[in-house]
Amino acid sequence: MKLYFYAETALWQPERYHYAAEQMMLTLFPGEKPEYPDQPPHTLEEEPFAAFSLSLVGEEGVLHCLVRREGAQAEGTSRFPARDLSLPPEAVYHTVQHALKLAFYQAGVSLLGQQPPWGALTGVRPVKLPTRAMAAGATPAQAQAQLEDEYHVSPQRARLAVDCAKASLAAQRALREREVSLYIGIPFCPTRCAYCSFVSADVGRTLKLVDPYVEALEEEVDAMGRLLRELGLSVRSFYMGGGTPTTLSAPQLEDLLERCRRALPLEGCTEYTVEAGRPDTITREKLEVLKAHGIGRISINPQTLEDPVLQAIGRRHTARDILEAYATAREVGFASINMDLIAGLPRDSFDGFRRSLEGVMALCPENITVHTLALKKGSTLMERGGALPSGEETAHMLDFSRETLSEAGYVPYYLYRQKYMSGSLENVGWSKPGTESLYNIVMMEELHTVISLGGGGVTKLIEPKSGKILRLTNPKYPHDYLASREKLEQQREEIAAFFAP
Repeated sequence: MKLYFYAETALWQPERYHYAAEQMMLTLFPGEKPEYPDQPPHTLEEEPFAAFSLSLVGEEGVLHCLVRREGAQAEGTSRFPARDLSLPPEAVYHTVQHALKLAFYQAGVSLLGQQPPWGALTGVRPVKLPTRAMAAGATPAQAQAQLEDEYHVSPQRARLAVDCAKASLAAQRALREREVSLYIGIPFCPTRCAYCSFVSADVGRTLKLVDPYVEALEEEVDAMGRLLRELGLSVRSFYMGGGTPTTLSAPQLEDLLERCRRALPLEGCTEYTVEAGRPDTITREKLEVLKAHGIGRISINPQTLEDPVLQAIGRRHTARDILEAYATAREVGFASINMDLIAGLPRDSFDGFRRSLEGVMALCPENITVHTLALKKGSTLMERGGALPSGEETAHMLDFSRETLSEAGYVPYYLYRQKYMSGSLENVGWSKPGTESLYNIVMMEELHTVISLGGGGVTKLIEPKSGKILRLTNPKYPHDYLASREKLEQQREEIAAFFAP
């Protein structure tokens, strides 16, 4: 889709709003890609396009949007006080950005004849808005009304965001000063799933890298442990993800977890999670190692219980393997288990998703996370395509999961959205009351610092008062990580400076 920007006032800097326009375009017209022509269209037949203009009319700034697509066109307009345009560009940015999105949204909805479930809400984590509103004194009903009135979010999605905001506020109250969360990344999997864009290596091809990777990671654990203790910081939640951490052997897991126990300030840690993830990596021996080292929460992630769908996404196991892995985890003594499902997978259908959800619920896991398929760059599905359910059918799956899980007593506790998600929908973590994952909340809502170790890790240093975030990224690929000692040392210096008195 061609995106045109016209400035009728010198106070507008259109290039600052390209990204906002792209976000709204992806919500309204997910199959389109943005283009920025140098010249305006010669005729209206040069479609599809969206044209934006900002003008001053009396005491108002007026942002106008014209959208033309498939021989039809529609317009949208958003107004705001003109005095806002006299502010510096940084100060006026959010006002103009919101106006642009609303104008584009109005035009797009008029053209399409339907409303996206999240309305004009893009570029912000949905739970942040009701969390801020309720922290400032708004009632849950008022926070929900803000989402519906200002952003045109559907009542069902607005209520979902408000429910998650309650969990976010509870987590904020539970956190203490000088606490951080810790993430350890294991970027290896037995095979690569078709939807996956994470930086993870097929262990069958990179087996020689696993031992040196674990050794380098243990060195980083030691160094970070020394630094955290010097700074007087303690770890509140511990999360080992990937990839698939249980791709490691039982002895490797034993050595790594023992090193973490000795090196890291875990005395005040209240939550230990390891993603067991793939059932084809789970053995009783590995689970017993995790249990012996204090891991209280694990994830066993089927994504689906439909064998044809498992085959379509590149999994080398069956639904029966998932059930057996779950049974073994309960026998070993795990009292908190999360299971993931993905709505919108290739070769899946509403009936298949329904059977998967009902099958998982029959196991009674403490947490069930329902994801929406996101087509990401680097994934096999993005490159090769696949027989995917429609956005409407995927939305039906999400609606069914919300209603069914709520009726069964599960509550939503964290939520996030990503680019290129089917139907412009969402990912939601559901839990039995009192079993919410603190790490998931603080990570998604950016409530306090999360320090990440290992390949592909992203550390988020968060200033408690301002909310300002400083990001530090570890090298993505295992072989790059192995050659990154100097960079990791530099990042530890930045962490030390951030927390220095």
